[in-house]
This record gives sequence, C-alpha cells and structure tokens, in this order.
Amino acid sequence: MRRKNQRIERITTFHLVVGIDIAKEAHVAQATNFRGIVLSKRHLIFSNTIEGFEKLERWIVGIQEKHRLKGLIIGMEPTGHYGYNLANWLADKGKHVVMVNPATTKRNKENRDNSPSKSDPKDALVIADVVSRGYYYEYSRQAIVFQRLKTIMSDREFWVTNSVRLQNRIIRWLDIRFPEYFSVFKDWTCIRSLATLKEFPSPQDLASLSVSEVITGWREHMKRAGGSTGMQKAAQLIAQAKRSVGETTALDEAKQDLGRLFQEFERIVEILERIEKDIQVLLSEIPMANQLRSIGLGTICIAAILSGAGDLRQYAHGRQLLRKAGLNLAESTSGKRKGQIVLSKRGDATLRKYLYLATLQLVGNNPVFRQLHKNNVQVKQMKKHQSVFKLIGKLARIIIGIVVRGETFSPEKAAPIYTQAA
Repeated sequence: MRRKNQRIERITTFHLVVGIDIAKEAHVAQATNFRGIVLSKRHLIFSNTIEGFEKLERWIVGIQEKHRLKGLIIGMEPTGHYGYNLANWLADKGKHVVMVNPATTKRNKENRDNSPSKSDPKDALVIADVVSRGYYYEYSRQAIVFQRLKTIMSDREFWVTNSVRLQNRIIRWLDIRFPEYFSVFKDWTCIRSLATLKEFPSPQDLASLSVSEVITGWREHMKRAGGSTGMQKAAQLIAQAKRSVGETTALDEAKQDLGRLFQEFERIVEILERIEKDIQVLLSEIPMANQLRSIGLGTICIAAILSGAGDLRQYAHGRQLLRKAGLNLAESTSGKRKGQIVLSKRGDATLRKYLYLATLQLVGNNPVFRQLHKNNVQVKQMKKHQSVFKLIGKLARIIIGIVVRGETFSPEKAAPIYTQAA
C-alpha cells in the first residue's frame, strides 16, 4: 500500500536484502542479493536483546563490505508483538525496514525448493525473496501521540472484553437463579436493577417483602427510589419472585459468587471511565480529531480510527484506508466462472470493526448518511448490510478528503443531488 509522502525505494543490483523470521526469544536472518542468491555462508541466529541486535548489525555490515553492496532493505513479518523492538531499533538506526504479509510468505514457501517443509531459516529466506520482488509495505513509526493513542485503545479493548465476559456471566446467573427477572428489567445494568441485585439478588429475598420494604432497600443505592415507577417495579418484582422457577440449591454460595462478579464489574466500569477521560485528553492534542467529530463520530470511534490508521495525512485516498482495515473487495473469477465478491479481511480487524460501528452511528444521527442509506435500500433495492458496507467506503473517502484538504465536514458536498433537491 503506497501512501502519501511515502519513501519508495527501487531494489537495485547494489542492494542487500535481509529477511528476518521473528520469534519470541531468538530471531533468524538470511541475506540475499536482488536476484535472491544467498550471500551468507550460514543463516544468523540472534537473540531478542541489544546484544543480539548489535550482532545482526555487524553481520549485515560484514556482508555489505564483502560484496560491495551500499543499499540495504530489511524485511520481516508483523508477527504479534515480538518484532516491535527490533523494527523500532533498526528504524532508529536509519535502516530501511519493510513488512511482509504472512499470507504472502505462506504462499511463496515452495517457490525455492518445491517443498512444503518449514523451518526458521527457510522462512527468513522466503521473506527475503518476497521483499526482493517488491511485495512489501513500509514500516514507519507514528508520531508519539498516535503511539500513545494506540496503546490506550489496546488497553481499552482488553477491559471491554473482560466487561463483556463478566456481563455474560451475570446474565447466566440470573437465567439460572431468577429467570423471570428480565420481564421486569429489560436492561439489568440500569440503576434500579443494580440496586435490586445488590439488595435482593434472589427470588427468595423478595417473595416475603412488601412494596415499601423493597423501595426502602433501593434507597441504600439510589436517590429517587420511590414514585409511581418505583412502586410499579417493586410490585412486579415481588409478583415474579413468588412464581419463580429459579434454582435454589447452594443459594448462599451463588449469592457470594454474584457479589464478587458485581465488585469486579464495577471496578472495570470505573477503569473504562478513566480510560475514556484519558482518550479525550489525547484527542485534544490531535487537530484532525475535530475534523472527524464534525462528521458526527463519537469519541471512541474517532480514537479507534486514529489508533488503527495512524496519521490520516499519510493516505492519499479513502481506498488506502479501506485496504488498511481489510475492507477492500476480493473476487475469484476464471473463464466462465464468476466467483462471489467478498471482503478481503486482510487488515486491522479492530479498525475494520470501528469503521463499521462508525457508519452505523452515522446512519442513525447524520442526515446525509441516513438519506444515502434510505436511497440504497428503497431505490437501489440493496439489503441493509450491503448499504452499510457501501457507506463505509463513502465514510473512508470523506475522512481522507477532509483531513488532506484541512476542512471540516460539509453536508452540501457530501450529499448527493437527489438529497439536495429534496
């Protein structure tokens, strides 16, 4: 993927091409010339430490001097987080570092020896071969603020996952112990529901109480516990508790389990609130965040897009943003056979998710996107999900367009002719 202002270096006869197979503790390197001829007597194994990095540098310099090669390009796969430190160290040293898609090396591993065998030295050699043919993308370190944003959003995703896991376990508890509960509270996370689960978690705790006693219990956890709504909910709870078919075995132990789940859930909610405040502070340091906000995007969607894509000024067109997220189209067609067109999904999964969520958000609150979606569904006879994915492309083009031109979102420019006429 070529980006705006990106360094494009042509591999020549004066280049040394180094392929590195990344692992947790020790990496393996192979060196070839531009034609793929191996220049090293033996592959290099070096540790994931400063001593290992310096060993790699001496090995590269030695091969360059021996074969009189002035140019250098180093390729590796983005294998989890194990290669970050090496790639950053090399980039800081001014070395030309590139990344190779793991799917590309997998498909090319039989080119050299016509064998499906796999080993670290062979993988390093395959990476070097792929780089020598130009199948790579540039590795570049983002500005500090984008690196901070990426780190904090990764942290948030971890806690969101834990929150969802806890919520599912609490729902499971209610399904077993008080299955009628959701006929009273559709959303168990509302204030009155949380107060109920803290004071009266099981039907047995409610069945013998009066409406006023339930409301008194709620007042320990909420300010406005009574009123017509409170009395109605309390009466419904008591009625459902009396006819509940929930499990009563080991009830004391189950209630202790629920208490621990609630403590952890509330702790994670506080963590996520603090993280969101930190995200808002970081976004205030990125001017383009206000441009995205002018479209109607929320704080989390903006942060996720910027953390996944980095500085949007490095992109020349929305298609590049879609490719980064794996939202570009892929088709398999041969002869008379026309294959199905699908999303490639070869990109950042988190960025892909939040571009989708951002588009759903805009369809709900942005008049232009709402009208576009309506036209796609009613006039063009698209299915709703097809319309949403089409609008993701529209959003990507708008995002890159306003950032590159330094503008804010203009409904007049984004709206089609039929919308303006209406």
